[in-house]
Amino acid sequence: MQATVKWMDGAMFIGESGSGHTVVMDGPEDLGGRNMGVRPMEMLLLGVGGCSIYDVISMLKKSRQKVVDCRVELQAERADAVPAVFTRINLHFVVTGEALKESQVKRAVELSAEKYCSASIMLGAAGVEITHSHEIVEFAPA
Repeated sequence: MQATVKWMDGAMFIGESGSGHTVVMDGPEDLGGRNMGVRPMEMLLLGVGGCSIYDVISMLKKSRQKVVDCRVELQAERADAVPAVFTRINLHFVVTGEALKESQVKRAVELSAEKYCSASIMLGAAGVEITHSHEIVEFAPA
């Protein structure tokens, strides 16, 4: 896996993934940025969410669950001192679908947390307290 991050101006950077996709990262105005992109630590948090939700959706599809929507809400805490590393992250999955099985959703979240999500497992191994929760919303067609 490869990536490149290029400094543009002030506290703005353009990241390009090895697959050719780009993203803008920027800092707040009080630190020389223009607030035109996500912060690098926000990007890391989004990566954890993206990695985990990918796993959960994949497993639910394989178990033939009728998922119509899914989101993961991330809450993170950081250390007060420099380096301001993550100390805690909670991933809360909200899965909407038709007659979803609680056991299947719970198992998908657990497997992502314990076996498949490289990003959250890596941060957990580095000392970040990672927790997971979920809720199921029954889909009601209009």
